[in-house]
Amino acid sequence: MGKYVEATDANFQELIGTDTPVLVDFWAEWCGPCKMIGPIVEELAGDVEGQAIVAKMNVDQNSAVPASLGIRSIPTLMVFKKGEMVERLVGGNIPKSVLAETLLKHA
Repeated sequence: MGKYVEATDANFQELIGTDTPVLVDFWAEWCGPCKMIGPIVEELAGDVEGQAIVAKMNVDQNSAVPASLGIRSIPTLMVFKKGEMVERLVGGNIPKSVLAETLLKHA
């Protein structure tokens, strides 16, 4: 398991405002596809340590940020750099290699 950051409405802007690319996994406990991709995202956090940040945000516990980003379905994975969204992926069957490539091309 990698070291991912717990993203919240409170820490989100600070988290994504860095020069380091940040992958945020928007998920919920009840979401089947979220449970499929969750372990992949957590593993990726270990793989990219030092090059990028991986975070997870529970949309049931944090509703302001997902609403402001127009997230309608989960899992939604977004890559941010310097506070701007640069990539958006939706769905639970995204291979880890695709996630890594999408994230690290912004590193």
